Amino acid sequence: MTREFVMTESPRHPPVRKSLGQHFLNDRRILQRIVDALELTGTETVVEIGPGRGSLTELLVPRAGRLVLIEYDRALAAMLRDRYSANPSVSVVEADVLQVNLGEVAGGDFRLVGNVPYYITTPILFHALERPRASRSVYLVQKEVADRIVAAPGSDDYGALSANVQAVATAKILFRVAPGSFLPPPKVDSAVVRIEPRDDPAIAQDEETTFRRFVMDAFSMRRKQLRRVIRSVWQISADEADVIITACGLDPSVRPETLSPGEFAKLVRAHSQRARL
Repeated sequence: MTREFVMTESPRHPPVRKSLGQHFLNDRRILQRIVDALELTGTETVVEIGPGRGSLTELLVPRAGRLVLIEYDRALAAMLRDRYSANPSVSVVEADVLQVNLGEVAGGDFRLVGNVPYYITTPILFHALERPRASRSVYLVQKEVADRIVAAPGSDDYGALSANVQAVATAKILFRVAPGSFLPPPKVDSAVVRIEPRDDPAIAQDEETTFRRFVMDAFSMRRKQLRRVIRSVWQISADEADVIITACGLDPSVRPETLSPGEFAKLVRAHSQRARL
């Protein structure tokens, strides 16, 4: 099959900034599949992270009701503003996405998409988990990260990112993307993953911050037994730790890497209940 490439090197484009981890996807077939994965009807607000030279943006414009582009690179942001200056449905936010309230710039329900810079992929994914969350997110990420997002408890790839995503959302790897689809090509394979909020999240809204902190602390000691982890994280005695673990129906000798998001949630809830006594 012949692949169609777009937006290749051109004097019109600012130079690639390696310090920002820029790898521009220019395989039109892959770009179209990413847009299709958003399942747009033409009325949705779409927030695009890191539009870069606008290859994906070009395909989103006719499919979205409104498009918000968040671009950190000043030269690229200026180029995009100039390109879409006559289109009131497209706005450009020149900013670090980690400093942007995604729901606020969207102004309501939104969908999220992006070729996420690999050097800050995990912080961006955690940021996007904060409320209000997108009704559907489609990311192009390093395949290793995609594997971690969907990993099952007990597997080698399962970690803090897996548990935090799966506690509030469902995630699925849609397809892989080879290095040759980018300019310049990265040294790793990539994958497109879709994330959608769960109807039955493992944690309530007011538990999310505590849950996230506990899971990250627990996985910093992933090889330690649960009793040791809980004692260290919450600064409690072995007896208190055992009471919490027993109340959750868990074995004190298990390790964090074997716990499901729901079991992490039970522990957080049990600890909060004892702290109120």
